[in-house]
Amino acid sequence: MQRSSIYLLLISVVGLLALGVVMLFSTSAYAQESHGDIYYFVKKDIFWLIIGVGVCVVGAMTDYHLWQRTWKIWFVVSVLLLVLCFVPHVGMKINGSHRWLNLHVLVFQPSEFGKIAAVFFVAWWFSRKEADPRKLLNGFVIPIGVVAIIMGLIAKEVDLGTAALIGATTLAICLVGGANWVIIAGLCGVGLMGLLGIAMLIPERAARMMTFMHPEADKLGKGLQQWQALIAFGSGGFEGLGLGEGRQKMLYLPYAHTDFIFPMIGEELGLRFTWLVLLGFILIVLCGGLIAANAKDRFGKLLAMGILLLISLQAAVNIGMTTSMLPNKGMPLPFISYGGSNMAVCLFMIGILVNIHRTGTPIAPATARHVVLVGRSVPRI
Repeated sequence: MQRSSIYLLLISVVGLLALGVVMLFSTSAYAQESHGDIYYFVKKDIFWLIIGVGVCVVGAMTDYHLWQRTWKIWFVVSVLLLVLCFVPHVGMKINGSHRWLNLHVLVFQPSEFGKIAAVFFVAWWFSRKEADPRKLLNGFVIPIGVVAIIMGLIAKEVDLGTAALIGATTLAICLVGGANWVIIAGLCGVGLMGLLGIAMLIPERAARMMTFMHPEADKLGKGLQQWQALIAFGSGGFEGLGLGEGRQKMLYLPYAHTDFIFPMIGEELGLRFTWLVLLGFILIVLCGGLIAANAKDRFGKLLAMGILLLISLQAAVNIGMTTSMLPNKGMPLPFISYGGSNMAVCLFMIGILVNIHRTGTPIAPATARHVVLVGRSVPRI
């Protein structure tokens, strides 16, 4: 299973990417910001997909220990890019958030690079020989304090979801790295309460928190997207209405090609394809876990675990919010939603997993004809 895990991982990723391109063809033609070209987002998505495949190959061919040695560069560059989001004529403010950089050639979200930079740092920190995660300073204060720099800048953008994703991933790596689980649990509680407190201070986020449980109470306001998403799932049923036959994408469901593309899969292709999407992410989690378990050193294990958490938690949040199980949060579905920088970074992380697998220590198969019992060799039955 460990030997074939990389093939299952790549098949799952390719399948999700192919589904994403197909659904983008179906949904993006109705996007209000398509600039008069029904294939505008499809062309941009394919452009970013080519970039993503390129960086995936680079990640697969590059020894992952390079990220261990150069984590400082990634961290500093990520902080600088996040600061540039607030610089006029460089940073872009869309829907009240300073999340994008416009470099004329490319428009991207620096928070995506901040995620992987944070994982590089935390994996390096807990892989040091002198590190003692049982101590409060080494196990919590320093790693969380350093990552809080990136989290604070992303929260300032107003992107609380990505900040929470980085925080949850950091705490999970701390736990895997050997930190005291009691303190981790306490920090999770404090962090959750703090996040809720900040969200309640922002009127738009507070409204989302109040309506996610009962989107029908504000069908034309803050609950519009989630209410229309539920209608899409219900309309599709098990078989679906047919590819291209969905109705919610016709300006009923805002951002149907980005954050809310999962309900469109349910409406047009049915429950069976939403199950396949879930199966794809489950396979990524299982195969990524095997790769992490068989990495040849501590840094590889922690890095693979961090990458796995970033992808799987993002998918869980997107699926949770589109099914009204979580508050509405602008977070794309990995490999499927339109979102160039997110796709490129996710594929880069998949490339790193491939490299960790290539240099890993596979479990030796039990092919011997004899097993040893108490110092004696007996025939295998």
